[in-house]
Amino acid sequence: MSAETVRIAIAMWSGPRNISTAMMRSFGQRADCAVTDEPLYAAYLVATGLAHPMREQVIASQPTDWREVAAALVGPPPGGKAVWYQKHMTHHMLPDFGRDWTDRLVNAFLIRAPEAVLASYAQKREGFTLEEIGLPAQVELFDRAADRLGRAPPVVEAQDVLANPEATLATLCAAVGVRFDPAMLSWPPGRRDSDGVWAPAWYQAVEASTRFAPPRREAGFADLPDALKPIALAARPFYDRLAAHRLAPIGSAQGKTRGAAR
Repeated sequence: MSAETVRIAIAMWSGPRNISTAMMRSFGQRADCAVTDEPLYAAYLVATGLAHPMREQVIASQPTDWREVAAALVGPPPGGKAVWYQKHMTHHMLPDFGRDWTDRLVNAFLIRAPEAVLASYAQKREGFTLEEIGLPAQVELFDRAADRLGRAPPVVEAQDVLANPEATLATLCAAVGVRFDPAMLSWPPGRRDSDGVWAPAWYQAVEASTRFAPPRREAGFADLPDALKPIALAARPFYDRLAAHRLAPIGSAQGKTRGAAR
């Protein structure tokens, strides 16, 4: 039986201010794929009490019990699709949230240099912690998946996707057990019904995009304000641990850059 006829639920674990929404757009272009946007966001906000943009709308839009969310995520895929791409934020997986359900998914990990994440996240939030950019939880989830598999699960670096979308996505698809679809390389602009209710606060760039952007210079340690440098120093070992297992894209591809997402 081919990969396309088997239900494959992919949990893509990312921190904030990565290209996670553009990746969701990419998989959403597949005719065989359903996408789900940050299903644990409401549960996370209720458990932490954090004041995120559109907090009350987020809480009203989703179940707030992680157990209810987890049960749905290991159930039948939306619309009976063969592939189910679940966009997850690793910081939403609080210590009190169970992990066993993740063993029933194909777990993959999307990473970006923490200095660049911090520089971007600081434009949206103030006074945040290392845990809020998700790297400690990401490493924990990675280790759990690696222990179960007996090998490293797929790790994708955002800059690799931007530099070479076709080769990197094809390599990722092979790693998670689905056929690469060229439709993943572009998408119509605008909002989707599958986007979280929080899209107006976070998704402006992606809504204007039609493809992945070429990479550009990322913020480095020296670019950060002093208040963020201790977080960057603490985050770097977590990132380096994951980056050591990043997939090496095979082949090369060129693409137009107009309407591109970062």
